[in-house]
Amino acid sequence: MNTRQGPRNLITDVSGLRVGQAGDHALRSGVTVLLGEAPFVAGVHVMGGAPGTRETDLLAPDRAVQEVDALVLSGGSAFGLDAASGVADGLRAMGRGFGVGAARVPIVPGAILFDLLNGGDHGWTVNPYRVLGRAALDAAAEVFALGTAGAGTGATTATLKGGIGSASAVLPSGVTVGALVAVNALGSAMVGQGPQFWAAPFEIGDEFGGLGVARAFGDPMSAPTKLAQHGNTTIGIVATDARLTQAQCTRLAVAAHDGLARALVPSHTLMDGDAIFAAATGARPAPDVAGQVALGHAAACVMARAVARGVYAARPMAGDPVPAWAARFG
Repeated sequence: MNTRQGPRNLITDVSGLRVGQAGDHALRSGVTVLLGEAPFVAGVHVMGGAPGTRETDLLAPDRAVQEVDALVLSGGSAFGLDAASGVADGLRAMGRGFGVGAARVPIVPGAILFDLLNGGDHGWTVNPYRVLGRAALDAAAEVFALGTAGAGTGATTATLKGGIGSASAVLPSGVTVGALVAVNALGSAMVGQGPQFWAAPFEIGDEFGGLGVARAFGDPMSAPTKLAQHGNTTIGIVATDARLTQAQCTRLAVAAHDGLARALVPSHTLMDGDAIFAAATGARPAPDVAGQVALGHAAACVMARAVARGVYAARPMAGDPVPAWAARFG
């Protein structure tokens, strides 16, 4: 039995998870929310040099709170951190949250990317991200759009538009691993000028074009970047239905960063805020050591595929600072 895609090839192939998105095309930004039917164990690892995060300290294994209600990915730089407040409002209205006496406090960690220089209208007087966060939560479903949607609405890479990507894998053990990522990298997902993706060796079928591996790779030290252009940071989530501790989730997030390094060149730079959350629903038994190793490898492979799918699915729009893959190669 070989590793295969889940039925949707989305992070929601992990049973019990849903994704909601809201985007504003005038703003050229948006929000993506991962919601669990029940609270789930989560960890996080940050490798970028310019991160923006909310409530990530409580995900350390020695903290009192061991589970979260949702995870939020948002555009908007520091303004986008307020998206998690809108999600928390909605969860509280649902009766969700950590119980403290009669009070319920939703636990909603989040991370943001910088998309304020992509041509959108950012002249607001009231921060729009709280409303976008609530709208994304209300839209949570098992099927969701890739490419120019949610937190990937205004995302870019060095040479092409970025976007929201997702992928999944079912391991021979029956465990499912999925990834969700907002690709807004300083580096490039393409080998040279493309059209092949750096993630090509990990592609299953033709999920991002089936173009195969590039025949030439050029000078690896001269990869294109957008250091002074549209802003950076790739943020994502890797999830599994295996039962993991918070420490094991943290290790899974660490492993998933290898997927960014396989799919984006360069990655984890001083001017990226690259951060990955890990989520475990616990529907399947806890893995042994060999199972944890397999999970980590799968997380990296699935994350690499999700990155390429996000760029591949991006849609062209008037005023794009860089072209979409489909406009340039499709």
